[in-house]
Amino acid sequence: MSAGVVSPVVPYLAPGRAEARWAAPPRPPLPELSRARDRATVYGLATLDDRGRVADRALIRSLGWVGGTRLDICEVRGLVLVRADLCGVFAVTGLGHVRLPAVVRHRCDLAGGDRVLLAADRAQGRLVVHPR
Repeated sequence: MSAGVVSPVVPYLAPGRAEARWAAPPRPPLPELSRARDRATVYGLATLDDRGRVADRALIRSLGWVGGTRLDICEVRGLVLVRADLCGVFAVTGLGHVRLPAVVRHRCDLAGGDRVLLAADRAQGRLVVHPR
């Protein structure tokens, strides 16, 4: 039976120290993450319920949509495009959900329980739903 090679444990010497001391190696700098309100596009994941509702309220609020906001919802090249429209037929629910109409769900082959990628373009005021 042959054993694998085990590398020896070597203490890290802190720079400028003559004596060997155990010290944590320096940590690499972490990138600065911008807050959602600073970005033009905000992304999220959601699961459609059995009635076609997208329940990511934080993402919907980032667009400035509240309950009763009129929406235009259509399918474009396999994606669902949702825009605020004063003459829109659909609306944000009182709980802040967006309900995708059955016609659009059937065209995109979406069903209850499906996970979708959401992209909220705040500069243009639209939500794009990417099916699987």
